[in-house]
Amino acid sequence: MNSDITYDLIVLGGGPAGYAAAIRAGQLGKKALCLEMERAGGTCLNWGCIPSKALLKSAETYQAALHADELGIHCGEVTFDFEKVMGRSRKVSDQMGGGIEFLFKKNKVDYVVGKGMVHAAGMVEITEGESKGTYLKAEKIMIATGCKPRKVDEVEVDGKRVMTSREALAMTEQPKSIAIMGAGAIGAEFAYFLNSFGTKVTLIEMLPSVLPVEDAEVSAAIAKSFSEQGIDCRTDTRVDAIEVGEDSVSLTLAHGEETETLQAESLLLAIGVVPNLEGALSEKLKLELNRGYLKVDERYETSEKNIFAAGDIVGPPWLAHVATYRAIQAVNGMFGHSDPIPFDAFPGCTYCQPQVASIGLTEEKAKEEGIAYKVGKFPFAASGKAVAVNHSEGFVKVLVGEKYGEILGAHIIGSDATELIAEYGLGMKLEATVDEIHQTIHAHPTMSEALAEAAAATHGEAIHI
Repeated sequence: MNSDITYDLIVLGGGPAGYAAAIRAGQLGKKALCLEMERAGGTCLNWGCIPSKALLKSAETYQAALHADELGIHCGEVTFDFEKVMGRSRKVSDQMGGGIEFLFKKNKVDYVVGKGMVHAAGMVEITEGESKGTYLKAEKIMIATGCKPRKVDEVEVDGKRVMTSREALAMTEQPKSIAIMGAGAIGAEFAYFLNSFGTKVTLIEMLPSVLPVEDAEVSAAIAKSFSEQGIDCRTDTRVDAIEVGEDSVSLTLAHGEETETLQAESLLLAIGVVPNLEGALSEKLKLELNRGYLKVDERYETSEKNIFAAGDIVGPPWLAHVATYRAIQAVNGMFGHSDPIPFDAFPGCTYCQPQVASIGLTEEKAKEEGIAYKVGKFPFAASGKAVAVNHSEGFVKVLVGEKYGEILGAHIIGSDATELIAEYGLGMKLEATVDEIHQTIHAHPTMSEALAEAAAATHGEAIHI
């Protein structure tokens, strides 16, 4: 690293927004540097999306072995090694982190492990790490420092009794029981994972449903499935008090006028995220904020010229794929490659079993906005492929405009939902109608046939129901 160089772009943060921005700048022939205080890949790759999916795969495999008799396969006694399950997830993160570092080299991006502080447009100081005290110059700066898990005031996160998702991904001992606060994607995924291996799980949600951002039918279906799997789902339930003891955690729960005390070996806080700007901005630099997140314009530029921001630090939706999209659009725009394309429809995915995926409007939102719509729905129980592979749970639901048949939203609960949603996402991007999905020949037998059948169902033309 040469402090005499004036970089075209310095990026603070090496997560899905930060590393993508630096790599894209490198692809455009720009001199870029990425500062990441831990390891390339950020929270998503190291402490979120990727290691959690490795854990979920282990859970799915264990559950498949337990139920292999249904397919005529006799496994005998099936056991697991929890420490090895956790260890594999860390190896996966290590492998993928090394891949990002390779991509930096390939695209001639300078990569520095350290923390950066923006003093003014064009000036970044490295405040932590081996290069601490170094000042760097840049034509443009991007802040992509992301978010961190929200905690509860006065409750210490110790990594054993009380955890956030980060500490949960580093567990070496399986808790016998756990209370999970928050039934969003993170809470639901950990509930499925731990329950699959025999932990007694209580999933607590203040709002009326599990996965509350999803379509109401999907939320009801996942709650029913979780209950059948043995997960104790408590919705419309408040946590009024938390007491951490030496061997357990005690929670005072309130449901309406009723209160009760719940005891569990551990508590997982999955109650959302907060912006991670600590130490990133000099006290002299007053960037405009929106509820603590950096406020940006349509080109992802902050209130200070040539200082940009992208990813979770600019606010919801807090999704890795949205962060990457925003960052690439920002870089394309700042260097005159192309004008940033606004993002509108984005997929939301939860990787428990059954999986949940959605894009666009929910039925509740369509009603709220007064949009005239029709619904097409197709159950996987009527799909030959789904039944053959023993994954007949769930359904596909599509909302279309009543007059023109445009796709307003799609909702899938079932095996491979997170893969299947891409077809409806592409359809919405291309402004396809539901008829064009219906008239596209889908191979038989496949899970994706359910997408075409749901489209046909909007006209009452589905063949298999």
